Amino acid sequence: MSLNALYVDFNSYFSSVEQQLRPELRGKPIGVLAVMAETTCCIAASYEAKAFGIKTGTLVKEARKLCPEMVFVEARPSVYVTFHHKLIEIVESCTHVEKVLSIDEMVCTLTGSQQLPANALKLAAKIKREINKQFDFIRCSIGIAPNTFLAKTASNMHKPDGCVLIEQHELPQRLYSLNLRALNGIGKQMEARLNRFKITTVEQLYAANRQQLQSAWGSIEGERMYDKLRGLEPHYVKNARSSLGHSHVMPPEQRNTAGVKAVLHRLLQKACMRMRSYDLLASKISVKVKFRNQPSWSPDSAISPTDNTLRLIEALEAFLQHYPNTKNEPYAVGVSFSGLVTADEVARDLFQIEPLENEKKLNKAIDTLNLKFGKNTIYFGGAHDALKDAPMRIAFNHIPDLVVEGDGDE
Repeated sequence: MSLNALYVDFNSYFSSVEQQLRPELRGKPIGVLAVMAETTCCIAASYEAKAFGIKTGTLVKEARKLCPEMVFVEARPSVYVTFHHKLIEIVESCTHVEKVLSIDEMVCTLTGSQQLPANALKLAAKIKREINKQFDFIRCSIGIAPNTFLAKTASNMHKPDGCVLIEQHELPQRLYSLNLRALNGIGKQMEARLNRFKITTVEQLYAANRQQLQSAWGSIEGERMYDKLRGLEPHYVKNARSSLGHSHVMPPEQRNTAGVKAVLHRLLQKACMRMRSYDLLASKISVKVKFRNQPSWSPDSAISPTDNTLRLIEALEAFLQHYPNTKNEPYAVGVSFSGLVTADEVARDLFQIEPLENEKKLNKAIDTLNLKFGKNTIYFGGAHDALKDAPMRIAFNHIPDLVVEGDGDE
């Protein structure tokens, strides 16, 4: 079986971009924070910080204990997205990018003579060289293998700035030295589940048959793992978007009832604009507020499919009438729309034709003005005290559109 996939994984991406732009940060342990607060955690760490045991999810106070010289910087999502697109262009100049998998990962399909080991390694070296010409402090690890899964696995085997090639004839022995958690798709819970099925090593995982893996995963994903370990590229049916939303770790000054309500309004209005950019309607709205020393508050409600901000604000306000009366500090909030459908999938209410058309015109005018003049040109009053909160964030499987989701202040 040929080498089919070349996987590019940018190392400590957020912190590397910061060090690229700010030479005074180079060589220093850097922690990137969503908000500058002692009560939050690192969303990224430089390799200098990782040497002290600091990683994504490490609390600021814990990071300071591990490394008193730690430097913290506030995340700049729009900057990372801009660099992301520049890096795609560089890789594209060397070979076609088949799929962008996250803000810092992409996979290229090898064809023809590229599938020869020597040529694949030359291509990887060229990609690294071209990146280095433009960005001398951004490094990537590259994995080359028969399929995407093994190429990603290979890219993780030598970090930072590595290049690892796995050929078909090396399977499965090349994988046996790895821990189960080194394989994409096996997290802490999945590892525990596999252990219950007497699978504790990659060798035992490889020896299991399709049915055993299907039972262990409890889904077709187990059968896909069987194929992926053997260098095959499993078939995936692309699902339509089923939900979208925004969440935010609250800055200290907003960790009160008024702050929660304002930030929820801000998040909802952002999500509405994003949903309209996809030409979708929501048929369910969910809210989540996380508290210190208290279970989260998570109301949700089915609604008539809509993309109208006013109607969704009404649903949010209905939730907020039942906001918990507590002295415990709220520290994170989120708004989510689900049951997403297109307008063609919804039967129109014959008694609301004119209001519906007026709502569409209002929302279109708001979006047009905000896109042209800035995100807070027009907004509904509930978000007034949180206009500088809930800036653009980058999720693993969602790279923000800077036009629709950018904050215009970076």
